[in-house]
Amino acid sequence: MSARSEADEAAIEATKAPLLDHLIELRKRLVISIIAFIICFVLCFTFAKYIYAFLTAPLAHALAGQPNHHLIYTALYETFFTYVKLGMFAGLCLSFPIIASQLWLFIAPGLYRQERNAFLPFLAATPVLFVIGAAFVYYVMLPFAIRFFVSYETPGGHGTLGIELQAKVSEYLDFVMTLVFAFGLCFQLPVLLSLLGRVGIVSSAQLRSVRRYAILGIVALSAVVTPPDVFSMISLALPLVFLYEVSIWCVRLIEHRRAKEDAARAAGSAP
Repeated sequence: MSARSEADEAAIEATKAPLLDHLIELRKRLVISIIAFIICFVLCFTFAKYIYAFLTAPLAHALAGQPNHHLIYTALYETFFTYVKLGMFAGLCLSFPIIASQLWLFIAPGLYRQERNAFLPFLAATPVLFVIGAAFVYYVMLPFAIRFFVSYETPGGHGTLGIELQAKVSEYLDFVMTLVFAFGLCFQLPVLLSLLGRVGIVSSAQLRSVRRYAILGIVALSAVVTPPDVFSMISLALPLVFLYEVSIWCVRLIEHRRAKEDAARAAGSAP
């Protein structure tokens, strides 16, 4: 008995359409996604000043009581375009569920029922893990990183020049966005490894056998994508090591479920 039932085959056949129909459907999904992004961008740009104030709260806390308790911009248009960039970034994050749902509605009809059931949890887990990574950056790693960099301020003295932080509006946003993207993408490790395990490219035994090399790679990656201080590197490395262990557990569950399905299929095909 085939893993794909006659009902699955009939469902796939029912969704077959000429290429032009698929292009029309793709255009429809793209238009909806673009409209959703534009609406979210306009909304986020309207409140960009307040969003930026939220992002700069850790810096404001670190500089409290100091004479340089402010941000600067050196070009007339710098703050405006920083708010535009922030609006696009926040708008993309806000509209991602709609964009992901449109992508799913486009590709789902071409998948078998079992494939849809297998892929949907990974699609749902992706934004959740990204938000967890971004929250980890903002509430845990960023305050320590800011204090580390601010500690390099040097008061001036007799015959010496002082070093004072004058943070730029655009550079601070780029710094925060880089960390959010880095942590958000790195936190997708369980999704990536689980998908590879689902299609049979990796196994839980293989992941366990290369654990030492994986931890070494995680430490190296953490050193590259985080600021050059020990705490920032550890703050990314430790969660990634934990997520790697979670990935092994997820792949093992997938293998166990696949073994049960194969056993049930073999029992059903037995005379």
